[in-house]
Amino acid sequence: MPEIFDKLNFLTAGMPKATKGSYKEAFDIIKSLGLDGMELEFVHGVRMSDETRALVKETRERENLILTAHCPFYINLNAQEEEKVIASVNRIIETAVAAKDTGAFSITYHAAYYMGKDKEAVYEQVKKCNDMISAALANQGINVWVRPETTGKATQWGDLDEVIRLSKEFDLVLPCIDFSHLHARSAGEFNTYDEFSMILEKIGTELGDKALKNFHAHLAGILYTAKGERSHLNLAESDMNYKDLLKAFKAFDVRGALTCESPNIEVDTKILKDYYLTL
Repeated sequence: MPEIFDKLNFLTAGMPKATKGSYKEAFDIIKSLGLDGMELEFVHGVRMSDETRALVKETRERENLILTAHCPFYINLNAQEEEKVIASVNRIIETAVAAKDTGAFSITYHAAYYMGKDKEAVYEQVKKCNDMISAALANQGINVWVRPETTGKATQWGDLDEVIRLSKEFDLVLPCIDFSHLHARSAGEFNTYDEFSMILEKIGTELGDKALKNFHAHLAGILYTAKGERSHLNLAESDMNYKDLLKAFKAFDVRGALTCESPNIEVDTKILKDYYLTL
């Protein structure tokens, strides 16, 4: 995949809800709706046969689709047990292998919980694990973007500054900005045009223009409390100000992949793309 994209692409988080089970049918639905691709959801483990990987790759190439991948949820690079840390590292590597096999350009993951530890100590632990991940991928000749995601609760590692800081340390690390998580983590902030613009300007200033032209972001409606994220909602049921976010994307010429994680997946993905095309 190119490092610099020519446009912003709109992806469903996994197979559209109308899909009865096969990737072929899922991609047919995506194309019929005028959407641009899919985030492969390995949330319960990287389970995809060689045959399916080949099918997904062939379809992606033939239909000119954009693919990303989400690592399993069972990841905590700051777990107390060393075996859980190693298992978490391996799950990220396994997802990167699947991304290479299918032609996905970027993977994302929820990195860690603070577990009551000092934030700086947790940062160093996440960095150490990324050293291991980067070395393993280099040894296997895998060149996909590995992206820590901004997280939705203050108990989770992954605020905006942390993911930007980690991205400065590695050649193939950039943030996955989940705007709904930032909104929920702050209990209602990060939801205006000016705040969205601040995020994008900060990324462009600290990581360079390439980070905005090779973007991977998540968006959905979100239910939250003072403690952060509770659950995803459909956009119409949430206060998530997606219109101003898309206006900011347009103003900053953001390109890459925007994955919609709303429960109604393809409906909200199409709402987002259709509105963006009016700007």
